[in-house]
Amino acid sequence: MTVFQASTLSLFATALLEAAGMPPDKAVVIADVLVEADLLGHDTHGLNLLAAYLADIGKGTLKTHGEPRVVADFPAAVTWDGDRLPGTWLTVKALELACERAAVYGTCSVAIGRGHHIACLAAYLTRATDRGMVVQIMTSAQENQSVAPHGGSAAAITPNPIAAGWPTDGDPVLIDVSMSITTNGMVARLNRHGQPLPGPWLIDAQGNATDDPAVMTRTPKGALLPLGGIEYGHKGYALGLMVEAMTQGLSGHGRADPVEGWTGEVFLQVWDPRLFAGAGAFTRQTGWIADFCRRVPPRPGVERVRLPGEGGLARRRQQLVDGVNLHPAILPALTPWADKFGVALPSALV
Repeated sequence: MTVFQASTLSLFATALLEAAGMPPDKAVVIADVLVEADLLGHDTHGLNLLAAYLADIGKGTLKTHGEPRVVADFPAAVTWDGDRLPGTWLTVKALELACERAAVYGTCSVAIGRGHHIACLAAYLTRATDRGMVVQIMTSAQENQSVAPHGGSAAAITPNPIAAGWPTDGDPVLIDVSMSITTNGMVARLNRHGQPLPGPWLIDAQGNATDDPAVMTRTPKGALLPLGGIEYGHKGYALGLMVEAMTQGLSGHGRADPVEGWTGEVFLQVWDPRLFAGAGAFTRQTGWIADFCRRVPPRPGVERVRLPGEGGLARRRQQLVDGVNLHPAILPALTPWADKFGVALPSALV
């Protein structure tokens, strides 16, 4: 991997987006979200997505100008039609609104339909936890079918990740979990390199669990298994359906509608502990269980028990100082776009 300063990557991504026609205020938000994903180590959902975003701008399926249309607006419940605008920008805008209203009403939920893809969910969480808030984000993709329902041998839904974050008396807890065992991005990357998955995380069209990512490109096509796999996939399948209801049902846009392109239907909710038992009471409880879990004796082969997000936050701190280890496939995918727009490639630290 080649190492780059995070700010250099943000400026590079912003320049490419602006050259493609994205207004500066939106471009900088999209770039920051993508780089944040790489800082946290989610390198399939960071700058790895930028080339596809630029392609969608060129095709007109990712709008550059405009604002979301308000479908409903109550004090603690807001619904937007995203109007094919950048999902990353829409999600940041919605999160800021939800934090502001949660500080007044205790909680605020925002549902977004018809927005574009929102990238890595974990990349948004500290925008709320740094303000002492509790946050939950989930997303689905109306146009995509890649995850098999439990007991099925063909795809019906998407990985449908759920992310959540909350403050403790130390670092926040940050969760970002797909309702499938793996992601489409990881499967595609391993398939390009001819590498198997770490386990039988897919199912082929004959109903057999497999570690071969190529089943996703064959006819008939295979599918990702829900979280829990062949035996316990009913759990991931059930949660995946819940995500579809919360993102597509509450936003009013989903699989029952015509496909317009790559989407990110979103539901997010923010709570302010100060308007419940109080911020101090909240972190006293979350800090206690965090400390207790860390002190649980590890099983053989495990150094110590960690909290969700602990590794990502440590990686982020290290990469902000030493540079971002950019996956080797990312810059080559962006080089043709840099050449097209006359944008200089970022200078590496190593």
